[in-house]
Amino acid sequence: MGHKLKITGWIAVGVVAGALTTVSLQTVARGAMTPLPLEEIQQLSAVFGLIKTDYVDPVDDKKLITDAISGMVSSLDPHSQYFDKKSFKEFREGTSGRFVGVGIEITQEDGLIKVVSPIEGSPAFRAGIKTNDLITKIDDTAVKGMALSDAVKKMRGEPNTQVTLTILRKDESRSFPVTITREEIKTQSVKGKVIEPGYAWVRLSQFQERTVDDFVRKIDEIYKQDPNLKGLVLDLRNDPGGLLDAAVAVSSAFLPENVTVVSTNGQLPESKAVFKAAPEYYQRRGSGDPLKRLPAALKTVPLVVLVNEGSASASEIVAGALQDNHRAVVMGSQTFGKGSVQTVRPLGPDTGIKLTTARYYTPSGKSIQAKGIVPDVMVDETAEGDLFAALRMREADLEKHLASGQGAEVKDVAREQAREEARKRLEEDAKKHITEPKIPEFGSATDFQLQQALNQLKGKTVLASKTQTERKEEKKDN
Repeated sequence: MGHKLKITGWIAVGVVAGALTTVSLQTVARGAMTPLPLEEIQQLSAVFGLIKTDYVDPVDDKKLITDAISGMVSSLDPHSQYFDKKSFKEFREGTSGRFVGVGIEITQEDGLIKVVSPIEGSPAFRAGIKTNDLITKIDDTAVKGMALSDAVKKMRGEPNTQVTLTILRKDESRSFPVTITREEIKTQSVKGKVIEPGYAWVRLSQFQERTVDDFVRKIDEIYKQDPNLKGLVLDLRNDPGGLLDAAVAVSSAFLPENVTVVSTNGQLPESKAVFKAAPEYYQRRGSGDPLKRLPAALKTVPLVVLVNEGSASASEIVAGALQDNHRAVVMGSQTFGKGSVQTVRPLGPDTGIKLTTARYYTPSGKSIQAKGIVPDVMVDETAEGDLFAALRMREADLEKHLASGQGAEVKDVAREQAREEARKRLEEDAKKHITEPKIPEFGSATDFQLQQALNQLKGKTVLASKTQTERKEEKKDN
């Protein structure tokens, strides 16, 4: 049954326009033969006619229809979405790990765009763009106050076209323009290294088409460098998701063969599926088992999984599978809680809809929708604590979010109080010109959570959180 869902297309768990999702692509538009409610269709037709004849300005027919479809789909839940030509292309790029641009990872700082790191071998890397460079202008447009997504769109474009970035390099006290020719970029979703003899760190930033191959390659490199690993940290912090088959493969790399990784349940027969730690559940058509090259020791090496509020969907599947199968100790913060499956069905050659079709469940049968994975050991981001974590958005905070299906939700009064207190502290600090301490770079020597994960692997004392509490369980319906 589990394999049947996979045959219908590809399944993904990822981030699209800020919405964390799990997706499967199908080519059949089911429901086409469903009887239509004639009275409501007549009302829709009447409204269409009134807008065409009475609205102050002429309105394009296509716009009215696509807006109606978009509104109908988006009213269901935060993750169902209509894709026009442009958004469908962006969605496909997001899961492929390939796009046309300059090749930099960016964030925001003081209203400007800050370079987190240039992607090795990219046009930006070759042009000499460095970590911590600030971008003040993109072509002739100042970026002060510009949304991060808008900055990304301006830097992307067609292959072989040029974009000029104005760079402010603080440590050299100078500002200068750099003209870069766009080209196809292949993002690296896997990083890793031997931190110290016997202990390694592997970070997955997203589950994309190339993630499994890159993961296998990175593990192979690590074991060649240190064949006698005594512990491994799998870092899934801020991993918004990606392809489900990649999540099943990464889980399978650590689990005994044929144990359950994740299950799904919905109205469609193929939505009632079980995915197990076996090649037929994750290998792509026409290819062999991508995990064959992995060292056998990976099945038994002591393992810690790091998660936080930004870990969602596919990363929650991996954390839940390793936790429920008692294969790893999960540490960090309670995860986002994105536990629903969306199916992407084309409506034409370049448009489609993403529709919620199922919930997914951990091996023990728990729905994490609107709840998330609760770590075995809660650890703050820094030694000073996690003061503003309550302000971060989770699935349960999204309007019209899907319920877990395992009981009515209970409003978490303590969390609401914590959020209000955090807001007040933030406002007070802003008045005093005090900025929130920056989170250390993941994988660095100052990464507090990583150091606690290493302490766990070494049997040393772990500094567990004194501020984090588990979000309440949902009450069961009587």
